[in-house]
Order: sequence, then C-alpha cells, then structure tokens
Amino acid sequence: MSDQAAAVELITIGDELLLGFTTDTNGGYIARKLADVGVAVVRRASVGDTQEHIVAAIHEALDRTGAVITTGGLGPTDDDLTRDAVAAAFGRPLVLDEAHMEWMRERWRKRFGRDLPTTNRRQALIPDGARKLFNNYGSAPGVYIEDDRGRWLVMLPGVPREARGMTDDALMPIIRDKFGQTAGAVIRSRTLRTTGIGESLLADRLEADAPLRDAKAAGSMAYLPGVEGTDLRVTVRAASSSAADSALDRVAGALRAAAGEYIYGEGVDDMAGVLLDRCRARRATLCVAESCTGGLLGARLTAIPGSSDVFVGGVIAYSNEVKVRDLGVVQEAIETHGAVSEQVVRAMAEGARQRFDADVSLAITGVAGPGGGTDAKPVGLVWIAVATGDRLESRKLNLWGDREEIRYRATQAVMDLARRLLI
Repeated sequence: MSDQAAAVELITIGDELLLGFTTDTNGGYIARKLADVGVAVVRRASVGDTQEHIVAAIHEALDRTGAVITTGGLGPTDDDLTRDAVAAAFGRPLVLDEAHMEWMRERWRKRFGRDLPTTNRRQALIPDGARKLFNNYGSAPGVYIEDDRGRWLVMLPGVPREARGMTDDALMPIIRDKFGQTAGAVIRSRTLRTTGIGESLLADRLEADAPLRDAKAAGSMAYLPGVEGTDLRVTVRAASSSAADSALDRVAGALRAAAGEYIYGEGVDDMAGVLLDRCRARRATLCVAESCTGGLLGARLTAIPGSSDVFVGGVIAYSNEVKVRDLGVVQEAIETHGAVSEQVVRAMAEGARQRFDADVSLAITGVAGPGGGTDAKPVGLVWIAVATGDRLESRKLNLWGDREEIRYRATQAVMDLARRLLI
C-alpha cells in the first residue's frame, strides 16, 4: 500500500450543474465506490465552463490532497474545456491521439454511415505525457495524468452512463494501485426507507429505544426526509468489509425492530415495487381508481418492470360523472357528502374492484390545489381507500406541499395502506 493518504477530491464541471438544470449524480456514485475500498472523498466542488475557474479548482485540490478526479467537460464542443484546463494546470500541451482519432472515425462510420464531424477532433486531444483511459460507453476517452511530485488527476466524462462505467472499468483499478485493495477503514452505508410517520415522531420513537442506541454506537445515522417518507441512512467504518457489513446488519436489525411496519424497504426500493411483490406473493391482482392524482398511481405501478402480472387496470375518475358512470358511485353520495369524502372514496374502491374483477383495489380522491380548497375541505385534504375480498379500509389524510407533492404523497399513502393490509 502506498503511504499516500486515502483521500481524494472530486471536481464536477459544467454550467448546468451551477445553474441547477442538472443534478450531480456522478459524484455520489464515485464517492460510494471509493468508500467501498476505504478511500474518502474529502471535498467536492462544482465549477462552471470557464477555463480559469477549472484551472484554479484543480490547483487548489492538488495542493490539498494530491489526488483529484474530474467529471464533465469532455464533449466535442468549444464549451467543453476540461482537457484544456487540465493541460494548463499541469503545464502540458494538448496532443492529438491518432489511434483514438481513427477509432472515432470508424465508430462514426459504422453507427451513422457518414464521416466524423470536425468538432469531434477535440475528443482525441489529451495532455502530453498523459495516459488515455478507454471509454467503452462513449467517444470521449478518460485521462490519467501525474506531475513530477507524484500528484495525479483522473478525468472522466460527465454523461452518467459513461462516468459510472469508467469509474468501474478505469478509475477503480487506478485507486487500488494507488492506495491498495483496502486503503483504510472500509466505509459502508445502508438506507432503510420509512413512510407514514413524520421525521420528528420517528426520531422520538427511535431515540427512546435502548437496544437501538447500543447498536448505533457502531456508526452514525442520518434522517433524510423526502416526499416518499423519511429515509434512515446508517454509515459504519470498520477494518474489513465483513466487519462493516456485520455492524450494518446489527444496526439495521435494531432499526427494524424499533420502527416496525413504518419501514417498507431498503436502498432504492420503491413502494410500488414493494406492493406489487406483496400482491404477487399472494397471487392477487390489483386495480386503481383515481381522482385528484390523475393517473399518477397507475403510472407508478406500471413503471415497475413485470407489473403486468399483477396490475390489471384503472379508472381516472376526475369528474363526478365518471365516478358515477364507470365506478358505480351513487349520485346521492356525491351530492350529500361531496366528491372528496370517505363515502365516495370507499365506493370508488369497491366499484373499481368489481369492474376489473381484481383482488385488491386502491382509490384516491382529494384536493391537490393550489386552488379549489374551502374551509371545510382545504387543499391537501385527501381520502384514500383499499378494498380487498374481505376488507374495505379508508383513511383521511391532511397532506402538505405543492400540487405535485400532495399528489405523490397520496399515492405513497394508499400503496402503504395496501401493503399493510396484505401482510
């Protein structure tokens, strides 16, 4: 193992990042991969497409850690300045890699049946003395460059598919060569997903649990609230992967015992996928009846690959006429209680279940806003219901946020109710 500190800095490049049009997902992926081998990203910086600013960021990062990774700015247009900035920062000229140029020409002819555009020539330029890192996912190569003081930099493309692929194929072998297979304490994280309970109430519940307090001594835990609920991210540092995973298992087990059914999944589990799995395990079919969510519930369910073996269909009953005609809601119930009511949502759920001859039916009606609310039925009031063969359960929700958030929270809540009923 090298005597270098197991730490790097990451620089993401592009005006679109600073302007908020693009979210940096590459940085998180790279950081997680490095953490798996005990290398920490000690600083992340985003800079725009200005060569002066990129050069300054590179100099500062090299002075601090001597190990830098950049993503972005390797495209063919004149606003892609990373290669120019890296060459300037290391005091090297850019030289044309003839082999890469010919590879791009051949690739372009095979894929598009015509000659390579002149602008793509920029992608074959690399700093003199640098090592090209082949890109199996796009045309821009990565680059490894080192100065006479042993300080080094790796350039990766910014396109997420390319950045992630090259992280695995090209960056990680360099990291292992520089720092060893395991550079320091292995850093592992695990995320447990909760819904149906607010962040503060969840914290009170967990912090009062003595076994969980003991388990948490192995690492740290962060509360990450969002529109789907509150994620619990546990992070541990240990001498080996097995020790880290064992510590995570202990903490996750204690969290599951303390939070109970509020936890619905791990990692990137989606409630729609969890519900479909529950239905699949019971060989149950599923349908929906939606008013204020306007098809969002059905869209979330059908976004999951393989949903067709469970989900049979739905009705977007946005108007009262459709509720009556297609779901069998009695007109008198709407006139007496209003479209946003327990009586109507229960009728919607049962009507959809009968119409589609499904085992499980989910229904939603509410006031998503921003207009349409009253003192009696304000924006955010939502009724949900779930009908199964022998049960019909309904809930009143008072949701918050803008229109999109209210609609999303409503779909999350009704799927959660169904998930709990299908235990």
